[in-house]
Amino acid sequence: MAQAKNLTTGNIRKQLVGIALPIMGTSFIQMAYSFTDMAWLGRLGSEAVASVGVASVLLWLANSISNVNKTGSEVTVGQSLGLEDKKMAATYASHNITMSLYISVTLAIIYAIFGRNIFGFYLLPKEVEDVAVNYLRIVLFGLPSLFASLAISGIYNASGLSKIPFQISAVGLVLNMILDPLLIFVFKMGVEGAAWATLLSQTLVLALFVYRLKYKDHLFGGIALFTSLKWKYSKKILSIGLPVAVLNSLFVFVNIFMGREASAAAVQSGFASHIGVATLTTGGQLEAITWNTSQGFATALSSVVAQNFAARKYRRVLDAYKYTLLYTSIFGVFGTLLFVFWGTNLFGLIVPEKMAYIAGGSYLRIIGYSQLFQMCEIATQGLFYGVGKSVPPAIISITGNYLRIPMAIYFVGLGLGLDFIWWAIAISTMMKGTGAAIWAFRLRRSLLRAEAANILQKGQ
Repeated sequence: MAQAKNLTTGNIRKQLVGIALPIMGTSFIQMAYSFTDMAWLGRLGSEAVASVGVASVLLWLANSISNVNKTGSEVTVGQSLGLEDKKMAATYASHNITMSLYISVTLAIIYAIFGRNIFGFYLLPKEVEDVAVNYLRIVLFGLPSLFASLAISGIYNASGLSKIPFQISAVGLVLNMILDPLLIFVFKMGVEGAAWATLLSQTLVLALFVYRLKYKDHLFGGIALFTSLKWKYSKKILSIGLPVAVLNSLFVFVNIFMGREASAAAVQSGFASHIGVATLTTGGQLEAITWNTSQGFATALSSVVAQNFAARKYRRVLDAYKYTLLYTSIFGVFGTLLFVFWGTNLFGLIVPEKMAYIAGGSYLRIIGYSQLFQMCEIATQGLFYGVGKSVPPAIISITGNYLRIPMAIYFVGLGLGLDFIWWAIAISTMMKGTGAAIWAFRLRRSLLRAEAANILQKGQ
């Protein structure tokens, strides 16, 4: 039986790494779901990649919305444990799971009704759009499993038990890796086979989470999977998780617009229009190699900070942030070297079509220059989420991301081609990282003043 860990004492570096590594593993597993699909679909051609790519943008939006309860779980449960109130932790856990189910079902209905209209924005050939619609209709049945699994994963992360989500996600990945080639090629289901593989894997993951939570671990003395929602708890969850969800969701809308501009810029550069979308979506998933790594440490930081902030151990909060910046900076340097010097080869492993991997190599090379700035932004998000202040990261991210739109319009208007769409993304990322560093410095001063006040109070 697993027990929640106390993160307010002990070696903070070991705690960070101990929590971060399984979360990183879980993130890489989730990324591998997409890579597995794209790698097999890439053998069907760039049209298949573009179809799943545009559908994946809506699934990305769904993942962003799921942060209401994933981040909500990590912070509310973590702060409850910092206050040593397991009953409150169980209450917040139940509320997060229940809310995730309500939200996911509502979103699935909206997607089912308006999915084709959204795909039309990309100006893709009708055959590509039809395949995207069919793919989306299948994977929508897995949204409740995905949302509930992420909420439960947040509960385990807040408890310092991040190995459990990693182990369960690994089982789901193995199933997905087996089913993908089997359904796509052996049963000749094509893109729809990839959708069924994802749906079945997500269903298994939720079943394993429910088994662990209800019948093996009994966290906090027992957690109800479905409960009557009370506004007192729902309001706190929304105040923490909603800005995070809005932040990520607005980023998806930017990505949708950038996909349209990339289609136009691809034609200017002598490519087929769908190459722009295929490059943007596949390149973004490859960029997740560094993004998911840093996100693992940021999530671990959020869990550590949540407990220590509630326990008024502000020096430990700042030490955790310092170490997180160090570790994520290492990954940022690695990402820059990988994307700048070997980006074309990396993209070619996923989509071997020459026209696609040439465009993809340019994307990764340009994005590579902004990796350290991205690491700073993501690490700082973990700090702010842990102290329950999710609005500052939202302001930084939304402002920076939406600057990409006028830049992209300007560059396309000048006829500069596809590479300048990628430069719009890279420049805005550099601006966000700089803004995050400035805001984190202000929070650091505030925490140091609170720490000094604590010391003075104890001395009296």
